[in-house]
Amino acid sequence: MLWLRIPLPMALNHVNVFALDDGDGWTIVDTGTHTKKTVGIWETLLAGPLKGKPVNRVLITHHHPDHVGMLGWFMARGAEHWTSRTSYLLSRMLVLDVEEQHSAANVAYWTKAGMPAAQVEERRKARPFNFADIVHPIPVGHMRLVEGDVVRIGGRDWDVRMGGGHAPEHVTLWSRDDNLVIGGDQLLPSISPNVGVQAAEIEADPLADWLEACERLSTHARDEHFVLPGHKLPFTGLPTRMRQLINNHHSGLRRLQTHIAEPKTAVECFPPLFKRKIDEGTFHLAMIEAYAHLSHLYRTGQATRILREDGAYLWQAVPA
Repeated sequence: MLWLRIPLPMALNHVNVFALDDGDGWTIVDTGTHTKKTVGIWETLLAGPLKGKPVNRVLITHHHPDHVGMLGWFMARGAEHWTSRTSYLLSRMLVLDVEEQHSAANVAYWTKAGMPAAQVEERRKARPFNFADIVHPIPVGHMRLVEGDVVRIGGRDWDVRMGGGHAPEHVTLWSRDDNLVIGGDQLLPSISPNVGVQAAEIEADPLADWLEACERLSTHARDEHFVLPGHKLPFTGLPTRMRQLINNHHSGLRRLQTHIAEPKTAVECFPPLFKRKIDEGTFHLAMIEAYAHLSHLYRTGQATRILREDGAYLWQAVPA
């Protein structure tokens, strides 16, 4: 197994990719974004560390562009696509959904989240980011992975276990032959993945999905597991890390409840959740995560919401 680190054109400046030797070729797990730079990197890797052998299979942990971006490039060269059904459908849909203007649903979501009107207008005029900007076209077809599958990759048998919250039906792989776990973005060491509500599913509760998945995966975690994450460094001590990933959100919810003793919009809830300055580059991720936490409180009966005259939701904690 080879650990490859592919640079990304964003604040989180890398994604971890793993190549597993199947004898007659390679299985790679995740790919990086599709850019000229990434194509050049992969051409160098294929001729060098991958020894000129073909990539026969690309296993995608989840549909986000830093993981799925180069998939179609490999498929055009004969690789199979292995992933969950949801990841396949979302990546196919998003790469085909090219917009030159922001949708009415996007604008309505920003407004409900409490984005200032001037900022809404400025964003509305700008060209939207499109999945296809950094994701190669993805052909039809995939090999579906489901919870409970056992797949043989790189001389090991791996149990397929699904995560959720950060991305639906997020694939994680747990080796039956040693202590290796491929965690994607579900199992990260020093950072917590974004858990956010999207404009396409504004009434979703992804935080409930995240907490359920973490609790379920925790039952399989052992201290000796060596976790290969989608970002940052491999790590051990998975039971402790799982508990941290869960507690991080529970403590954030408690701070948020205190903060919304008086009604607040989602955008006004950045301080208790993130405890750091949110700039233009991180504003969108902060907004969708704040909205997700407020939605969870609302869905679980711990907060109310009303629509303000300007179209923004005001959220308020229900007294204990």
